[in-house]
Amino acid sequence: VADQLYDTMNICSVVLIFFLSFFNGTASYTASGKASFYADRMQGHRTSSGERYDKTLFTAAHATLPFNTKVQVTNLKNGKSVVVKINDRMARSRHHVIDVSRAAAVELGMVRDGTATVRLTEVKEEQPEQQELPVVVSKAAPVLKK
Repeated sequence: VADQLYDTMNICSVVLIFFLSFFNGTASYTASGKASFYADRMQGHRTSSGERYDKTLFTAAHATLPFNTKVQVTNLKNGKSVVVKINDRMARSRHHVIDVSRAAAVELGMVRDGTATVRLTEVKEEQPEQQELPVVVSKAAPVLKK
């Protein structure tokens, strides 16, 4: 009976580890809503992160995401998307979820309309995998002929 209980516990442990490997708590941020873009007059002004706004870079303002977070912004009307770096803050709004740079707005095809309905998805930086230790190769002893 003790052996059966031990085997059952081992199987349960393996199953639990298997399921936990799928639910490791690294859920990415996603949101949908309206996007707008910075006016050209903001060129050169300091952002909340301290960087100067450059309309030719792919940057954006968001209400809560940490600075340097990368977000893929997809225009739901035309399917165009771009990855931007959060480097500024915007007021929390029921109407807008992100404010993108002019360069990002051009890529998204939203300059003419001024706004676009978008989907935001956080882009996780891939952690470099740990390099495996090299296989130790040793020379075989020479075979002596008799």
